[in-house]
Amino acid sequence: MKGFEGIKRKSDEEIAGQIYVSKDTVKRVCKRCVEEGLESALSRKPHSKTKPRKIQGDEEAQLIALCCSNPPEGRSRWTLKLLSDKLVELTLLESISASSVGRALKKMN
Repeated sequence: MKGFEGIKRKSDEEIAGQIYVSKDTVKRVCKRCVEEGLESALSRKPHSKTKPRKIQGDEEAQLIALCCSNPPEGRSRWTLKLLSDKLVELTLLESISASSVGRALKKMN
C-alpha cells in the first residue's frame, strides 16, 4: 500500500491482545470495515431484539400506588412477586414477571 512502506502489519492476535478483545472480534470489525465502511465498523449496531417496555404510564402509576398501599393480609410488605401478581389480577397487564417489576421500580427510582 502506498504510504505504508516500512510499517509492519500486526496480526489479529497481536491486535486482540493489545486492546483486550478476542481475535474473532478483530476479524468481525475488519470485515465490517471492508463491507460497510469505517464509520459502520467503529459504531455499534442497534439491537434487533429490543422490546417495548411492559410497564408504562398508567401501569407505572398503578405500580407506585400499590407499593405505597398496605400489603396483602398476612404479609408485612410487598414482594416483587406479589406486585406482579396483583398487576395481572387488576387486569392492567396480561402477564409480567417479578424481575420486570423490579426493573421498572429501579428505573422509576
